[in-house]
Amino acid sequence: MLPIQRALVSVSDKSGIADFARALAGLEIEIVSTGGTASALEAAGIPVTRVSDVTQHPEILDGRVKTLHPRIHGGILADRQRAGHLSELQEHGIPPIDLVVCNLYPFERTVAGDPSLGEAIEMIDIGGPTMIRAAAKNFRSVAVVVEPADYAQVLAALESGERQLGEGLRKGLAIKAFRHTQAYDAAISTWLEAQAAETENLFPRRRLLDLALVATTRYGENPHQPGAVYRSVGGPGVLGGYSQLQGRELSYNNLLDADAARRLVALFEEPTVVIVKHNNPCGIGRGETLADAYARALACDPTSAFGSILALNRTADREFAEAMRKLFAEVVVAPEIDEEAASLFANKKNLRVLRCPPLATGTSAAELELRAIDGGFLAQTPDLEADDSGGWTTLGAREPTDAERTALDMAWRAARGTKSNAIVLADAQATLGIGAGQMSRVDACHLAVRKAADAGLDLAGCAAASDAFFPFRDGVDVLAAAGVTAIVQPAGSKRDDEVIAAADEHDLAMVATGTRHFRH
Repeated sequence: MLPIQRALVSVSDKSGIADFARALAGLEIEIVSTGGTASALEAAGIPVTRVSDVTQHPEILDGRVKTLHPRIHGGILADRQRAGHLSELQEHGIPPIDLVVCNLYPFERTVAGDPSLGEAIEMIDIGGPTMIRAAAKNFRSVAVVVEPADYAQVLAALESGERQLGEGLRKGLAIKAFRHTQAYDAAISTWLEAQAAETENLFPRRRLLDLALVATTRYGENPHQPGAVYRSVGGPGVLGGYSQLQGRELSYNNLLDADAARRLVALFEEPTVVIVKHNNPCGIGRGETLADAYARALACDPTSAFGSILALNRTADREFAEAMRKLFAEVVVAPEIDEEAASLFANKKNLRVLRCPPLATGTSAAELELRAIDGGFLAQTPDLEADDSGGWTTLGAREPTDAERTALDMAWRAARGTKSNAIVLADAQATLGIGAGQMSRVDACHLAVRKAADAGLDLAGCAAASDAFFPFRDGVDVLAAAGVTAIVQPAGSKRDDEVIAAADEHDLAMVATGTRHFRH
């Protein structure tokens, strides 16, 4: 190990840099610095050698070029284990640089404020990544620090090790450095792709993921699986940037179900409550108030609602909190929670309460939905586009009544958030029976009918939605026998004529959306 004698300090994030540099100077380590960092250190009374004095060349092009010089990069890249490198440094009068302290222009913070293209481009750092990569490449001879959080660790090692840093520490710091520049480049390319907004940019030949650890969970889906939560860097955050107001830490499964519930409730305009269990809705209700909506949602399947996740599309109020007082629920997700509701929720110690912004509709090139499979990922745009019931077409002999159209709309929205094969039975205000995740569509029909019967709900005159077409007429026969009078489905089966004929036989109104909403 070689002692640290000379450090190059050039940082955008100046948190703690004056104290760190002062400590370096106290260890008799020479500090070389650039522009704004040098000025900040000088103002703090810390002796600094400016880069322009080392290179014997002024900073040019509005600061775009200042460290890109052999007297800087030769000092960083020289391998101290090669006699030839050391003799070349001596020949050219280049003193080695043993420590590089650098972090990059705030590109992500800048583009979050909707800058002009020119403003964003000026936040693309060139010299910084070059110095960081050079030092990280040469970690056997040079240490590189990119995170202020590591200052204390590095100082402690310098102070206890006679100004030397062990190779293990230097290698660990180099790994962080390469991740730092990788994340920086990923943020830039992702933003530029989003600005292009062209179809061919939706699925680029390579796509970099920049994920930051938010928390570890007690376990994943099962106790033998370690679990963690990551957020997409540069995005609004997990669940749109939620804040937890009360309750124990969220589990892996809590977050999966909260995401499903939040996505589903976003499909409704009226005050709506969605109750989710194991990533499927077990009840959805809408009404003039959240309390009314909750009562209707709960009636669909009160047994499955035990230990569920509830999502609202309005501010949680006292009336709603009082209505759900007797239900054991794991999580409530709402855009806001008023003080009275918060006070009532506080009495339910095991309830987790999340404030989440409403889910935005629409997609861009930067908003792909990724799903892991062995050895890779599947990618698609999220299924967030609004359905237009005004564009639905009647398939059979009978047009739906206005009341049936309202019930069909309710059932269809609920089916979008239900695992396929999905059949949803509903009236105008609530789901009545949900058949989710079945291997055959007729089994989903049987399950939806049975769930409604178990809940004591009358299906006479209700509507049904199927997330994909009916492959055979048997599902229509099951639904008609249960009291369904109107069905909405995408259509497109080879046996559409047979299915439509079955609807006509039962005097059912049948409409086609033309859009399928599989959810696997």
